[in-house]
Order: sequence, then structure tokens, then C-alpha cells
Amino acid sequence: MHKCSPFCSSFKEKRLTHGVLVGSLLAAFTISIVFKSYFCTQLSALHIQSQSSMDAAENQFMMFKDAGLLQELVEESTSAKSIFNACDCEPISNYCEINGDVAVQGNSSTISMVSLRTGIPAGEISWTVKPYVRKENAAAMDLVKSWAVTSMEFLHCDLIQTVPAILFSLGGFSGNHFHDFSDLVIPLYITSRQFNGEVQFVVTDNRHWWISKFRGILAKLSRYNIVDIDQERKTHCYPSMIVGLKYHHELGIDQSMSQLSMKDFRQFLRRTYSLKRAKAIEIGDDARKMPRLLIITRRKSRSFTNIDKITRVESSLGYNVVTMEPNISTSLGSVAETVNSCDVLMGIHGAGLTNMVFLPDNAIVIQIVPLGSIDELAKQDFEQPAMDMELRYLEYKIKAKESSLISKYKADHLIIKDPLSVHKQGWDAVRSVYLDKQNVKLDVKRFRPTLLKALQLLHQ
Repeated sequence: MHKCSPFCSSFKEKRLTHGVLVGSLLAAFTISIVFKSYFCTQLSALHIQSQSSMDAAENQFMMFKDAGLLQELVEESTSAKSIFNACDCEPISNYCEINGDVAVQGNSSTISMVSLRTGIPAGEISWTVKPYVRKENAAAMDLVKSWAVTSMEFLHCDLIQTVPAILFSLGGFSGNHFHDFSDLVIPLYITSRQFNGEVQFVVTDNRHWWISKFRGILAKLSRYNIVDIDQERKTHCYPSMIVGLKYHHELGIDQSMSQLSMKDFRQFLRRTYSLKRAKAIEIGDDARKMPRLLIITRRKSRSFTNIDKITRVESSLGYNVVTMEPNISTSLGSVAETVNSCDVLMGIHGAGLTNMVFLPDNAIVIQIVPLGSIDELAKQDFEQPAMDMELRYLEYKIKAKESSLISKYKADHLIIKDPLSVHKQGWDAVRSVYLDKQNVKLDVKRFRPTLLKALQLLHQ
């Protein structure tokens, strides 16, 4: 069960205090359904701003004390519940499905629905939502436009569409390759796949370069033109709308929460970019087979300072070594083809490792973890996702002598000997020291067993 806001939690406590568990498990289950669909979802996931709305919900909650009024409340909530179907207390994302006629006005950033369908008087429904994942991350949400959701007696429509819409923001952390996939592409795939292309994407906080970068993927998920709603003067009307995107976890899909999996997503990418390889090389007893190893390089930070020496050692072990530094001018299709042609992908912890989504099955990911006690981050961002993608995962943690920080600080400095002391200063301090200002001079002798382990896996 998803974790709700403190307001939802207070409801649960009062449910026990007032003896709502009346008579049977069935009654308790019914109450839970009504609460989640009608109160918890609107108040927690969609951030209702009005205290008066909270007071009204509190008053209506007191009706549960009288078991005889339970059926009446359920009946009164039926239409509203159908309108706000699946407005979940999502722990990460702002997400809601609105069933029934919906009007979207870009110039006022307003989503309106017909009040008669909700069974609630016009104007009584009013809240704001930012249609992006990471709703608890203030830095991300500061870059996302707020949308007002209201009820009206009737809708004025300039353009009437016949297919549902998904409204989502390209603000937040878009532009970072990892977040492009983790926050947007994969959630959009989860959310839209059910429509089999019969859905229109309505984008707020548009980034034209983002649309261009992922045009191939977007075209496979929707057969309709993308609406840059912030620039629209006309009101668009839809038979239903999803506001926000479904999010499961970093760079992944939780199969228990969806009929989809990361295997499905990776197959979708292969079809989208016409990638040839479904499986990595199997060396077996044929020593002539040379596995292809791709090194993801970086320039500004977390770069390899001895890349030539690394490639020589890898080549001596029997790898066909290639390097790639993806940048904004590199087409995603070209990146996908290069990565898919390889059997091993290695790189220092960073957004470049996200390209493992294009690797063939059973390929190997080697994550180089820099100094800084970021083990949990490394696991969450790339180790667990790699295994969910049916890839093999290896990890190499550098020593202090392999970090460029050793040339700036003495060995007994807290930054070197006690990175957790920096963690206590907050994420900005960790990012500044260990991610933005650190490069790696790989100890190739120490790294050699990791390369041999990768070869061993490819032989199996």
C-alpha cells in the first residue's frame, strides 16, 4: 500500500478512534475504497490547497460513525469516484485519471470538468497539481508549472478531440539523460502503453529539444501530434485525461504494479530504433570471438584521466574496445545502435550509464563507483535496474589513490577518510565534492580481475 500524506494518516487514525470497522471486513474494505478514491487521492496526491475543503472532508468523515449512513455515502460518492478513478496516494509522482469530459486551457493553466458528472456543485472542486514525478523534491518542482483543476456547469470547447489525453511536464530534471529516462520516458511508457497509440500527449513546460531527442519513442507511443499546451489559445476538450505520469522506481518498472516489465520496455526500444542484437555474445569455447566493450567517457567531471592505458589493458585481454561520449549533438538513435553492438558497458557513476537500456540481454554493466560513500545511490540508480533489465552487473569501487581528490586534500582530510561527514552537510555538498569535482585515474592492475570476471561471465 502506498504511503499517504499526514492528512491521510490522520484519517486512518480517526477511523480506528471512531470505530469505523463496523460489523465486518467487507464494510471496512468499502470504507477504505471510498476514502482512497475520494479523499486521500485528491488531498495527498493532488495537493488540495483549501483548508475549507479539508474541513468539509473532516465533517463528512464523521458520518462514518453512523453505520446506517455508510450506504448513503457510498452512493453519493459513486459519480465522484468514477471521475477521479485511480487518483492514488502516489509516493513519488503527481498522478490522476479524470474520467469524463475535460477541457484544457493553456493560457490559464486550467483543467475543467463538468460538475454534473461529479455530483458536486460547480466550483466546489478546486486544487492545483504539478504533473511531474518527484513531487517531494522542491528543486524539481520549482521548475514545473502548476495547473488548476476545477469543476464547471458546462465546458466551452474550441477543439474537440475523440481520444484521451495525457498531460505531463517537461520541466523538473529534464535534460539530464538519467532523469529523461527515469522521470519521463519510462513513466510515459507505463502510462500510455494501455492506449496502443490512441492517446494525445499534452505537454506543459515544453522543451523543443527534448521532443526532438525522443521523437522516435514519442511517435511509437502516440499516433497524434503533441500539443504544446502553454502556447495554445484555444481550449482543447477530451473524453478523459490523465494528469501526470505513473512512476514505479528509478529507471525501472515494478511488474507487481503493472502488466508491463523492463523486458517489454527494452524490446520496445529495439523495435523503435531497429536494433539488431537481442542477446550478447556467447564466447563458449571459441576463443576467436572478441566481445565488444564500450567505455562511456565524460569531460567535465568523473572522467577517466588514463583512458589510453585502460583501453590498452582491455585490448590485451581480448576485448574489442570502443569509447563514446554522448552529448546533445549525438542522436539517440546513433547512441542506441552503438550500445546495442556491445557486450560490455563500463563507466563512472553518472547519467551515461543510463544507455544500458539499449544493451542486448545478458550483456554486462561495469559501474565504477567514485570516492564518496555513494554506494546506495549506485545501487539504486544502476545496479538494481541492470538486474531488472536481464543484464549482468559488476562493480568496481575506487580507492582514495585513484581519485583526483587525493591531489587536493591530504589523506587524513575528512573528505578523503570520512565521506559520511560530508553527507551530513546535505546532498548539495555531496554532489559538489564527489560528483562535480572528482576524476578517476583507474588502477588498471587492480581493475584487471573485474575485466577477467566479465570475460568469465561471457563464457558461461
